[in-house]
Amino acid sequence: MAEKAIQIMLVDDHLLFREGISSLLQRDERFEILSEADDGLSALEIIKKAVPDVVLMDVKMPNMNGIEATREMLGTYPGLKVVMITASEKDEDLFEAVKAGAQGYILKTVTDSKFMRDAICRVAKGEAIIPPAMVPRLLNEFATLSEDVPTAILKEENIATKQDKVSENKEIEEVEISLLTPRENEVLELVAQGLSNKEIAGKLVISVNTVRSHLRFILDKLHMNNRVQAALWYQKKN
Repeated sequence: MAEKAIQIMLVDDHLLFREGISSLLQRDERFEILSEADDGLSALEIIKKAVPDVVLMDVKMPNMNGIEATREMLGTYPGLKVVMITASEKDEDLFEAVKAGAQGYILKTVTDSKFMRDAICRVAKGEAIIPPAMVPRLLNEFATLSEDVPTAILKEENIATKQDKVSENKEIEEVEISLLTPRENEVLELVAQGLSNKEIAGKLVISVNTVRSHLRFILDKLHMNNRVQAALWYQKKN
């Protein structure tokens, strides 16, 4: 019995790009184009009528950009998978997309159609797609946010307050780590190495469904939206 086609919503303000992606995906029986929208606001209205499996979302759009739309969609439909397909390589766009809960980030400059189609399938299964060249930028951004950056004119009492906060943050991180079971730590370590669910299952000799269950518990315990955030968090701690 053939698998159910992955239902796709295309959100992009460039009609020609939407038509091109739609034509590409419709030639592959794994996909079905469920709906289209030309900005974030209209996408939020259209999705109320039929919720897709995966949303392919542009970052830069009028009325409401893709990051805001992603945040709104996932607030209402937490099980939805969103992939940013964009020409933007700006660090802040990538970082904000991950924070908003996007499961993938594919550049429009990608010329390998098979990569794009396979990436969408992987995201639909709960995996995450980030261009390898962009991973160091994400790690750097997370690290920068967590740094305790001193200033030359801080008074002693302010320094003491900063040290207290650093100590408090460290304690919180240790508590978060201790919340994970040994198996969950193993799974998260492999996720951070970039392995797919299937590869993790093979390494740990467990089923793919078990891997997915572990990931669900990990994200709940760490209060994170997706595996990208969890992987970056793990790499920052190690």
